[in-house]
Amino acid sequence: MTDLGNNKQSALLLPVGDGVTHPTHDEEPLLQVSDLKVTIDGQVLLEKLSFTVKRGEVFTILGPNGAGKTVLLRALLGVLSHQGSITWKHGTRIGYVPQRLPYIRDIPLTVQDFFALKRGAGPDVEGMLRTVGLGAEMAKKLIGDLSSGQFQRVLIAWALAGDPDVLLFDEPTTGVDIGGEETVYALLSKLHQERNLAMLIITHDLAVVHRLSTTVLCLNRQPICQGPPLSTLTPENLKRLYGTEVKFYEHKHG
Repeated sequence: MTDLGNNKQSALLLPVGDGVTHPTHDEEPLLQVSDLKVTIDGQVLLEKLSFTVKRGEVFTILGPNGAGKTVLLRALLGVLSHQGSITWKHGTRIGYVPQRLPYIRDIPLTVQDFFALKRGAGPDVEGMLRTVGLGAEMAKKLIGDLSSGQFQRVLIAWALAGDPDVLLFDEPTTGVDIGGEETVYALLSKLHQERNLAMLIITHDLAVVHRLSTTVLCLNRQPICQGPPLSTLTPENLKRLYGTEVKFYEHKHG
């Protein structure tokens, strides 16, 4: 069982501390999940789920609406109770970018104020903004005045503050236009290459899965298929996952 304290879903950086089962060997994965099952109000939302994630791996979670993808991330963060085991390597730092933070944009906070909410020592805000391709002047802007693409970059910078080992993304381009989507995914690719981060990404974009992922998990309340994208995302497996034929048109994300 995980124990991440009383952190809520909106917490974007979560240290793994006491209460987590820790393997003892030196080469263990950052994350090991075994026979995970999540039940809420008597309804089974996830079951029979096992996988590992290593440093540097991009692990993508693919599936239809209601498949349990966000439920999985919330279980990994310790927000939802579960059966089975979730084991984070001791000391692993987790950055989390949620699908939406709808209310924060209505609060008169500047980007600088938003970063000041982070626990511990205040990060170098301008430096973190530069990391995600934003100018230092963004620190003084109100959160509500940012474009959707800029806001998503701020969330990624927020998650990066504290130097995480793994980043969790729940539909990182929700509400972002096509040009912004390409920019966000190019940024994730750059961060992965420069920092050797592990990433867990929920996305509906098959082109992104093929381009970024080392491993894909096809999920519909239980695993449908899992493995390298090229050999896993066959027409037969996609039909099993979505219940209908899925046509794949590759497009480039710059």
